[in-house]
Amino acid sequence: MNDGSVSASQEQTSDTFSFKWGKSESYGSSHMDKEWQRWLFEKYFDSDNSRLAGLFGAGSEPKKILDAGCGAGKSAMLLFGQHLLQHDYFGVDVSDSVNVASEAFRKAGLIGTFAQADLAQVPDQFGNFDIIFSEGVLHHTDSVEDSILALAGRLNPGGTFLFYVYSRKAPVREFTDDFIRSQLSELSDEEAWEALLPLTKFGKNLGDLGIEIEVEEDIPLLGIEKGSYDLQRLVYYSFFKAYFRPEYSLEEMNHINFDWFRPLNCHRHSPEEVASYCLAAGLEVSRLNVEPSGITVIAHKS
Repeated sequence: MNDGSVSASQEQTSDTFSFKWGKSESYGSSHMDKEWQRWLFEKYFDSDNSRLAGLFGAGSEPKKILDAGCGAGKSAMLLFGQHLLQHDYFGVDVSDSVNVASEAFRKAGLIGTFAQADLAQVPDQFGNFDIIFSEGVLHHTDSVEDSILALAGRLNPGGTFLFYVYSRKAPVREFTDDFIRSQLSELSDEEAWEALLPLTKFGKNLGDLGIEIEVEEDIPLLGIEKGSYDLQRLVYYSFFKAYFRPEYSLEEMNHINFDWFRPLNCHRHSPEEVASYCLAAGLEVSRLNVEPSGITVIAHKS
């Protein structure tokens, strides 16, 4: 999407996700979908199916859903499931991954309307929405605050806005993340993917060790709290991202690391900042779930 309507960093981020979602061999396996779905359901609804059903209500009137930054459509399909059959889905993404999402919906027997557009420029003809869902996307725009404000303006009164954004990490991790991202910035997407493979392999090596380590007291200078840690998770949260799950392939783990390190737009925030953005956008937060990885929000427009 190179029509001058987005910044250079947003253009690079768009290209990143076009590349990533085009590597179908690096995501979509049954074990990856199962973990992805579990995590989504837990962080938004505490794994309570009645809360998911309550989002759509008991009425027969279809709701309009905007998937703001739909990517390949996976998050909406995994979280909302069969509810998508009864409601009107609109997927918008700045990258051409909307074509991947459209095909995924077709194969799943789902109907959706898709458009390639910046989240601040959702097509007017789509109208406003009852539910806006933006899973792991707002931090990849030029401004999380501006994106929340723009999308809240497309939400109907009484509507619900669900989103997840990255949280600010420990100081060494923050430095390392930005350093690695800068080292990849001059590479092509394929070169960046290959450059991350040694880091991904190292994360796997750490995970395969299965070593527990005890931090005997808080280390405020490093943002580390006392407690027992798996060595890989301690490195992951406090020093650098090197994703590991034993059932994932190397390509799948590299997919997740690439998702983090490659986009130039990759903002991190505190819970207080995110809550203030919602307040400024006229949203009332009913859920603010804070984890080391990120912040999950459910907010409503009065």
